[in-house]
Amino acid sequence: MAQQLIGYRELTPREVDLINEIKAQGEQLRLALDAIEATPGVDKRFLAIGRTDIQKGFMAVVRAIARPTTFI
Repeated sequence: MAQQLIGYRELTPREVDLINEIKAQGEQLRLALDAIEATPGVDKRFLAIGRTDIQKGFMAVVRAIARPTTFI
């Protein structure tokens, strides 16, 4: 029997598919960011800021779909 996470409702199959697609796209973007980071002369500080903001954006989109019932 699967356990339910505290603060999360049961997701529909469509919602699970959407979240999995977002996570797959995020992984593709991570690979691109890693390639950018390996490029000489790239401003690593701004890349780090961009990476963090992109991660926050992806997390917000997942949260919009999952609609958790708790603060965190």
